[in-house]
Amino acid sequence: MLGIGTLAKKVFGTPNDRKIKATRPLIEQINALEPEFEKLSDEQLKQKTAELREKAQNGTSLDDLLVEAFANCREAARRALGLRAFDTQLMGGIFLHQGNISEMKTGEGKTLVATFPCYLNALVGKSVHVVTVNEYLAKRDSEWMGKVFNALGMSCGVIWSGMGPENKLAAYQSDVVYGTNSEFGFDYLRDNMKSELNELFQRHHYFAIVDEVDSILIDEARTPLIISGPAEDRSELYVTIDQVIPLLTEEHYELDEKTRNVTFTDTGNEFLEQQLIARGLLQEGASLYDPESTSVVHHVNQGLRAHKLFLKDKDYILRDNQVMLVDEFTGRIMDGRRLSEGLHQAIEAKEGVEIQPENVTLASVTYQNFFRLYNKLAGMTGTAATEAEEFAEIYGLGVVEVPTNRPIARVDEDDQVFRTAAEKYKAMADEVKTANEKGQPVLLGTTSIEKSELMSQLLTQAGIKHSVLNARHHEQEAQIVADAGRLGSVTIATNMAGRGTDIQLGGNVELKVLEALAENPEADPVATREAEEAKHAEEKQKVLDAGGLFVLGSERHESRRIDNQLRGRSGRQGDPGRTAFYLSLEDDLMRIFGSDRLDKVLKTLGLKEGEAIVHPWVNKSLERAQAKVEGRNFDMRKNVLKFDDVMNDQRKVIFGQRLDIMAAEDLSEIVSDMRYEVIDDLLDAHMPPKSYAEQWDTEGLYAQVIEQLGIDVPVIEWAAEEGVDDEEIRERLIKASDEMMAKKAVDFGPENMRLIEKQVLLQSIDTKWREHLLTLEHLRSVVGFRGYAQRDPLNEYKNESFQLFENMLESLRATVTKQLALVRPLSDEERQQMMLQMAQQQQAIQDTAREQARAAAGIAPEGASDGFVEDDPSTWGNPSRNDKCPCGSGKKFKHCHGRLS
Repeated sequence: MLGIGTLAKKVFGTPNDRKIKATRPLIEQINALEPEFEKLSDEQLKQKTAELREKAQNGTSLDDLLVEAFANCREAARRALGLRAFDTQLMGGIFLHQGNISEMKTGEGKTLVATFPCYLNALVGKSVHVVTVNEYLAKRDSEWMGKVFNALGMSCGVIWSGMGPENKLAAYQSDVVYGTNSEFGFDYLRDNMKSELNELFQRHHYFAIVDEVDSILIDEARTPLIISGPAEDRSELYVTIDQVIPLLTEEHYELDEKTRNVTFTDTGNEFLEQQLIARGLLQEGASLYDPESTSVVHHVNQGLRAHKLFLKDKDYILRDNQVMLVDEFTGRIMDGRRLSEGLHQAIEAKEGVEIQPENVTLASVTYQNFFRLYNKLAGMTGTAATEAEEFAEIYGLGVVEVPTNRPIARVDEDDQVFRTAAEKYKAMADEVKTANEKGQPVLLGTTSIEKSELMSQLLTQAGIKHSVLNARHHEQEAQIVADAGRLGSVTIATNMAGRGTDIQLGGNVELKVLEALAENPEADPVATREAEEAKHAEEKQKVLDAGGLFVLGSERHESRRIDNQLRGRSGRQGDPGRTAFYLSLEDDLMRIFGSDRLDKVLKTLGLKEGEAIVHPWVNKSLERAQAKVEGRNFDMRKNVLKFDDVMNDQRKVIFGQRLDIMAAEDLSEIVSDMRYEVIDDLLDAHMPPKSYAEQWDTEGLYAQVIEQLGIDVPVIEWAAEEGVDDEEIRERLIKASDEMMAKKAVDFGPENMRLIEKQVLLQSIDTKWREHLLTLEHLRSVVGFRGYAQRDPLNEYKNESFQLFENMLESLRATVTKQLALVRPLSDEERQQMMLQMAQQQQAIQDTAREQARAAAGIAPEGASDGFVEDDPSTWGNPSRNDKCPCGSGKKFKHCHGRLS
C-alpha cells in the first residue's frame, strides 16, 4: 500500500517536476521564434540587443523580455560557435535567471547555458559576473563564449591575478565578466583599501553565476580570503611548544575523529601548566585560564591539532623543504595557501622545516559573506541536490535538477563490502584487469595521495599500464583527463582532481589534432583533422562496444556529493558506462560509523576471504552515515558563519563609511563633529557632570587639550573664573579649535584642506580596522572556553565584539582629530618624500594582494629573472645570500632557492 507522500507525488509530481513543467510554455515560445530569428542578419541580431536594452532600461521587466532574449542568444550561439542549445539548456538558463542552482550532469553543456541569463540580465546596463574555479577555465570560457556576446553586440571581459589595474578596470566595465572566486573576492578587498572612487573595480554586486557552485560555496565556504602583511617572527615559541606536544599521553587529550576535533583533559591541562612554566612560557603560579595566558593557550592548541589531526601525505606534503597543503576535495596542491592563526607554523615546527612568520590581516572576507553581497546569485554544478538545505538556508538558493538531453545509460552497481582493505585492493586490481583486457577505459577514484600510490603499485605489479592524477602530478592534469576515455586507458584520480574537464570516449579529438600538427608542422591542417577524426570515430566505437567508461571508487567519501561527482564522469550525453564502489570495514567512513556490528554479521554469515557482501541495504546504511557527516559539517559551517556574520556587519559599516567618504566632496562637517565629540569626551573625563569645581582635573584637561586638539589655551584660568561652568569651557574650546582649523584651511588652501581631511580619515579608518581585526581574531580563538563557565560563546563574542567596535570608533575620532591638529604645510622636499612613501606603501599592499591571489589560483610568482628555470641552478645567476631570489618570490635568496643549492 502506497504512503500518502508517495501517492501525492504520483498524482501531483515532485516539487522539482512542477518547476520543470512550469518552464515548458516559455521554451515552446522560444522555439516558436526560432524561424523568425534565423532570418535576421548579423547586424539585426545586434540591433535586437539595442532594442531589448532600451526596453529593460525603460522599466520593462526582464521576465517579460526573457523569451526574445533567449531566442536571440540561441541564434547568436548557433552562428558564432556552431552550437544550437538544447531545450534542456534553455531550461537550465531560465532557472539561473530566477536565482537558482541548475544541477546538470557532466557533459550537458553548462558553459553555454550561462550565456542566456548573462545576456538577459546584462541588458539593464550592469555587469554580470561569471565565477569559475580556476584561471584556465575563466580564460577559456570568456574567449569561447565571448564570441556569442560579441555577435550580440555585448562586451565580454576576463580578470586574472597579475593583470595591470588599467586592464582590470576595463575588464570590469564589460557587460559580462569571467574570473575566479578568489580573484573576485580579492578585488573586493582591494577596493576597500583604495582612496579614490575612480580606482574601484567593483562598483556594484548585481548578479553572479557561480560555476561548480558546490565546490565554491560549500567546500571552500569557510576559507577566508585574507590580504595580509608580515608580523614579528615568533619561531622560538612554535619550536618550544612543539617539544612539549610529543610528551603528552592519551590521558592528556581527547581525539574525536568524527568532528576532527582534539581537546585537552583536566589532567592534560595540569601537565601542560607544569611544562610551560618549566620552559618559561608561563609565569610561576599562572594558570592556562588567566587572561594573560590567552596567546600561549591558543598556540598550544594549534600545536596539538598539528600533531594529531594533520597527517603528512594526506593533508599536506613536504616539497622543497616547505609544507604544502593538499586540497581535500580535489587532491591538488594548494600552492601558496597557508593555514591561519599559527596552525601552519605549528606544522612547520612539527616537520622541522624553516618556520615562516605569521601574517597580520589587513582585510578579510569569507566566500560565504562575499557572495551574499550580490543582489542575485545563481549556480551550476553536476552535484548539488544533497546540499539543497544548506544552499537554501545560507544563500537563499533553490536547487533544480534539470533533466539530461538524452536518457542516462550508465549502470550504477551496488557497493561491494570486503572485510579487509587488502582483500578490497586485490579485488579492485582483478576488476581493472578484466575491464582492461577488453579495452574498456577505467577511472579509479581514491581519497588520498597515499592510497592512489598504493593502487598504482598494485597495478604495476599486475602489469597494467596506467596514469596517476593527484597533487604530485597536477602539471599534466589536462592531458591525463583528456586521455582517460581512450581505449584501454587506466587512470587513477585522487578525489576528482581534473574537475571541470570532460572525459570523452575515445579521447579528446581537438587535442589529438593539435598533437599531430605539433609532431608534423608541415602537414596540411585540414587533411590532418580529417585523418584524426576518422581514427577517433573508430576508437570511440570500440570504447562504446567495450561498455564505455568504467568508474571504480576505492571507498566512500564522507560526502555523497563527491561520490556523485566521481560517478558523473561516466555516461555523459547518453553514453554507456558503469560505476561501482569497493569498500572494506577498515575504510575511515566504515570504521568510524559502526563497522563492528557489520563485522559480526559478516563473520556469522561465514564470509570467506576475498568474498564481498553486496546488497542495497548496505548502500542505504552508508548513505545514512554520509548524511550524518554532511549534517554535522553543515552545522560546523553554519556556526562559523554565525561568528563571521558578527564581523561582517561591522565590515559593511566600515566599508560603507569608506565609500561615503570617497564619494563626498566636503568632509569638514564630519571632521568638525568628530572634534566636538572629542571635546565632550575630554570634559566628561576631567570635569564629570554634577561635580564641584574643586573636583575638576584642570591640569590634566590642559595637557590633553594640547595633545589631542593641538591648541594652547588657558583652561586652568578659565576654570578659576567666577561662574564659569563646563558648558562655557566647552564653547570656548570649540571656538578656539574652529579658529585653528580655519587658519589651517587658509594656510593650505580650502581645496587642499578638503583633500587632507579625506586622506586622514581613510588612513585612520584602515589602521583602526586592521587593529580591530587582530583583536577579534584573538577573542575568537579563546571565547570557546567561556562555555566551561556555562556562558554561550556566540553571545559572549557578539557582546564583546560590539563593545570593541564602539571603542574603535571612539579612538578613531580621537586619532583623526589629533592628526588634523598636528598637520602643517610641508616644504617641497618633505612633500615629495611623503608622496613617494605613500606610493611605495600602496604598491607594496597591491603587490602582496596580487601575489596572494596568484598563489590561491596556483600560479607561479611574477617577476622571475629572464631565463630562470626552477630545476636548473645554472640559470639563477650568482645572487648573494641577502639578495632577492631570482624566482621572483620577493624573499631573500637564502630563505628561498638559496637554501636548496
